[in-house]
Amino acid sequence: MRVVSFGFQTWGRKTLQALIDSDHEVVLAVTHPASAQSYKAIWSDSVEELAREHGIPVHLTERADAQTIDLVKRAEPDVIVVNSWYTWMPAELYNLPPHGTLNLHDSLLPKFTGFSPVLWALISGESEFGLTVHRMDEGLDTGDILVRRSLPIGPVDTGTELVLRGMEMIPGAVHEALAALESGTAIWRPQNTSERTYFHKRSERDSLIDWSWSAVDLERFVRALSEPYPRAYTFYRGERIEVLEAEVSQARYGGTPGRVIVQEGGGAVVAGPDAHRGANRGLVIAKIRTAAGVEHSGVEFFARGGYLTDQ
Repeated sequence: MRVVSFGFQTWGRKTLQALIDSDHEVVLAVTHPASAQSYKAIWSDSVEELAREHGIPVHLTERADAQTIDLVKRAEPDVIVVNSWYTWMPAELYNLPPHGTLNLHDSLLPKFTGFSPVLWALISGESEFGLTVHRMDEGLDTGDILVRRSLPIGPVDTGTELVLRGMEMIPGAVHEALAALESGTAIWRPQNTSERTYFHKRSERDSLIDWSWSAVDLERFVRALSEPYPRAYTFYRGERIEVLEAEVSQARYGGTPGRVIVQEGGGAVVAGPDAHRGANRGLVIAKIRTAAGVEHSGVEFFARGGYLTDQ
């Protein structure tokens, strides 16, 4: 089959590589220009570079405009395959090929539609995450499902580890989906819209620690925001600090939320929600990084006690 690829960042590049490695012909690669903007600069392996290495025509654009649609029409694809495309695609485009347009989304749809689904899945306490190949329609990640693959989320997994693990599923999912289309054996499963959840784009504000969360939630939050993502941060004595490593306390503590109480297991314990009842576990902060980029152990840095705040 003739395939047009729409993609960006490492997700788009791995998808293009999977298409190149398949038995199908990639006739056009559409991608966004390189960007230094926040999350777009993370996992920024170039789709354009890979396409040019293999002699595939490349179209750079921010959006699927009239020129883009014209180029795709002239490429005469049997199917369009999309992964990590940041802007809206009109029906005129995604309905153009005989097999329509396949979109890869790194969640188990219909849950975690929208943005940064792997990070949100870990933060939310899910036991698994995955990759879904679905048919593009007028909604955001709402089309009928063709391929769905899942992996467990372990008790010490970081957001970075899960993202990398999810990317490893791309080749197999792409090859399975295209084989089903070509052979005529594709089985499309409508999404249950009552189970749909949507998550917005992440920004710097979304990495701010909320000390009203439980220690269990905050420990996952710290693990989710691992390098190269913006780290979980808070303020201590007027200084912004990043929390790099943390765990849930063994003992239960009482006091005021955000108060650095005591040392436990090589870290400093911070009281959480309903601390006045003395029934909940605290967050043990093992390692932090200051605004100057210097890392400290929690025991060393919080030796004076005090409070962690949101400003």
